[in-house]
Parts: sequence; structure tokens; C-alpha cells
Amino acid sequence: MYKVAIVTISDKGSRGEREDITGKELKKMVDAHKDYETVLETIIPDEEFIIVNKLKEIADMEDVDLILTNGGTGFSERDVTPEATLSVITKEARGIAEYMRMESMQITKRAMLSRGVCGIRNKTIILNLPGSPKGACENLGFVIDTLVHALDILKGAASECARK
Repeated sequence: MYKVAIVTISDKGSRGEREDITGKELKKMVDAHKDYETVLETIIPDEEFIIVNKLKEIADMEDVDLILTNGGTGFSERDVTPEATLSVITKEARGIAEYMRMESMQITKRAMLSRGVCGIRNKTIILNLPGSPKGACENLGFVIDTLVHALDILKGAASECARK
């Protein structure tokens, strides 16, 4: 079973001015999947240095396989999650983010405005999701099963036959 951390990035949420509905919906979705369990949930503000430090802390010190961020992937001045993530990861996994955008654009053309990225730090995958509950869950739904295989490979659990 792969361990998941959910990091909600929201100024209002971090100050207790808004309920974290997206994080709760992602947790339900993750915990309903047979291959995952949520082991950490946190809410932090849209501050690049805080996001960087939290992602490093979780990937480097926690026993977590997958970090799902939600929020901060749009065009507003405060949306810095992709930049923070890019500064933390050592390998980018562009295909995952591209696939989520491609599938999302079948639902709404506004999906092209999502700047979310995906990558690897150590043996942890970090995936940026939109801040809206609907967008975050749809995007995770597009890749959640394939991420199991990605984690199998990253953790060395995939068989030789599966790698060929």
C-alpha cells in the first residue's frame, strides 16, 4: 500500500477562513483506492518558500510515496505551486501533467490554464492538482491507477516483465 500526503495550498484555508473541501474530497478518493492510504494532510499558505520547505520536509523526512498538492496552479499572482514544485523535484514527469490537462480539456477548455506539474524527489512522486474539488478529483481520477505502476517502478517493486 502506498502512503499519500495531501497538501492543500490556500491562504484562506491556512488561516481558517475557508473549509478545505478539496483536501477532504481527495482523501476520500485516495482512501477508497485499494493501493493507497492517506497518512498526512496539511494546509499551508500560497508562499513559495513555505511550499518548498513543506514539500522537501515530506519527501525527505516522512515515509510518503506520493504527495498530492492542490491549489496554486492558476494564473493569479499568488499561484506559485508549480514554481515551488519545480525547485524541489530532481526529475520532471511531464507526461503525467500533460495527460491530465489533455483529459481535462475534454471537459472544459479552461483546463489549458492549469500550470500544474509532476515530478520525483528521492523516491516520492509530487503531483500538482487544481484547487477546486471537481478539478482536483477529475485530474487525480485520470492518473491514479497509472501512478501505482509509476510508484512500483520508482520503488523497485515492478517485475522485469512489467518493465519491458
